[in-house]
Amino acid sequence: MLTNLLCIGDVVGTPGRRAVQDLLPGLTTDRDIHCNIVNVENAAGGSGLTANLYSKFVNCGVQLMTMGDHVYRRREIIQTLETSDRIVRPANMSPQAPGREFAVYETEAGVRVAVISLLGRMYMRAPSDCPFRAVDRVLSALPDDVNIIVVDMHAEVTSEKVAMGWYLDGRVSIVFGTHTHIPTADERVLPKGTAYITDLGMTGPYDSILGRDKDRVLSVMTTAIPTPFDVATDDVRLCGIVVQVDSSTGRAHGIERVCVQAD
Repeated sequence: MLTNLLCIGDVVGTPGRRAVQDLLPGLTTDRDIHCNIVNVENAAGGSGLTANLYSKFVNCGVQLMTMGDHVYRRREIIQTLETSDRIVRPANMSPQAPGREFAVYETEAGVRVAVISLLGRMYMRAPSDCPFRAVDRVLSALPDDVNIIVVDMHAEVTSEKVAMGWYLDGRVSIVFGTHTHIPTADERVLPKGTAYITDLGMTGPYDSILGRDKDRVLSVMTTAIPTPFDVATDDVRLCGIVVQVDSSTGRAHGIERVCVQAD
């Protein structure tokens, strides 16, 4: 039996949230998705997540959520991170950092899906430990009845993401990259059965610079005068991947990029 997973890239601000709300139910039905996994660390005004927005993602059909370097940008989310069994903070942060290192969702067919988040260390401001050692530790702590494992490698540098894909090939079902907001065209199933892509891309406004108003960003880049980076509004798309995974072995059978234009 195959389990179909939809993994959605960084949701940016109100446009990205609306795209998930409007498009996710139809995609779930049309693609026979059994588990939706979404990176939500930019959902609140382009940076962080609130408890209210967390609930809205749950209500529109998101089963598992990952965070990244902006995990604590909104302090109110800490209680949710400590109590929810649907959302994870990066596992290679400090052991004292609030939140879960992995989360497990059981599909209607009884298939258990685990998700893990990791931070890259190059050019990232958030302090973190070695992601390779961290993922080894978390994998050893997963329940024995979890056959499908998904890893979000939230990193700036593509080499770190590619390296993690090869490091985990055959040990997890999916490794996808997030953070850089640009969808990559290197989706594939690695030789030992792990589906891999360097970046899912952003779910948000593409008439922008990584989701932010392009005039504001260009102004700072050309004048060096600081100004707020407002979230852009136009050309909104939902981006990610659909992966088919063998429910008993955890090996991926196929991976396909998804990019859906929002109205």
